[in-house]
Amino acid sequence: MILDRLKLFCGNSNRDLAVSVCDHLQIPLGKALVSTFADGEIMVEIGENVRGRDVFVLQSTSTPVNHNLMELLIIIDALKRASAWRINVVLPYYGYARQDRKVAPRVPISAKLVADLITVAGGHRLISLDLHANQIQGFFNIPVDNLFAAPVMLAYIREYFKDNLVIVSPDAGGVERARAFAKRLDALLAIIDKRRDKGGLAKAMQVVGDVKGKPTIILDDMVDTGGTLTEAAKALTDNGAASVNACCTHAVLSGPAVERIENSSIENLIVTDSIPLKPEARACKKIRVLSVAGLLGEAIKRTHLNDSVSSLFV
Repeated sequence: MILDRLKLFCGNSNRDLAVSVCDHLQIPLGKALVSTFADGEIMVEIGENVRGRDVFVLQSTSTPVNHNLMELLIIIDALKRASAWRINVVLPYYGYARQDRKVAPRVPISAKLVADLITVAGGHRLISLDLHANQIQGFFNIPVDNLFAAPVMLAYIREYFKDNLVIVSPDAGGVERARAFAKRLDALLAIIDKRRDKGGLAKAMQVVGDVKGKPTIILDDMVDTGGTLTEAAKALTDNGAASVNACCTHAVLSGPAVERIENSSIENLIVTDSIPLKPEARACKKIRVLSVAGLLGEAIKRTHLNDSVSSLFV
């Protein structure tokens, strides 16, 4: 078998996605016991031989972030001590990615710290999905493949949205991503002029671009508390948009996010399964989940076979 030297393991953060990736690759999920001692310490035991194997570890560092991050590090250490040939870390969602620079005196750059932890633990390569900031790739001294959920999102948008579509960036930082989507869809582009009052609270002030009478899609890499997203939706509605939908790769959905989305003018929120949805999010009829299992599986296969990964996005 062409993939007989490849092994895929996972922690407890996103087992369903790991199983789907294995189904795509037509390989069994690696045997590993990942549990906790009575005092909360994480215990890992690899249940099969990995000596000389090309090993991939899939784990999203989503809620509970610190626990899932420690699971990942301890799994990596266990595989290193079991003499795995190469340990490839697959992080569909990279926690702490928003703390990627010093925005005030005496604050950490936590995204760099996480990169150091993964490298020191024994990771040889990182595969992630829609990193919050491209410069995070430079925090690693190992190869990094930053995948994009664009092919999955674009296929859905082309099927369900047609003429006069406007792709909307909810802030200035997302303009490059929104412009790339708009170009591929032959759609118009609009930008929300956002003023952030304090941490976690955002207020959309003005729409730059023509959205009147047109269907709109807000595009972002993640939705956390939903404040930015719902304020952007309100601004679009106030400016006469015919409809408001949203696409976000990572459905963090903390705190009041689901309630805000349900009470907003957003008709559908399209997300991926990079993070497993919480029960209240699964019950929300506005949320649509697209799987990135095929995308991750293909990237894993190409990495293992030393083929091009970037050609997935041409």
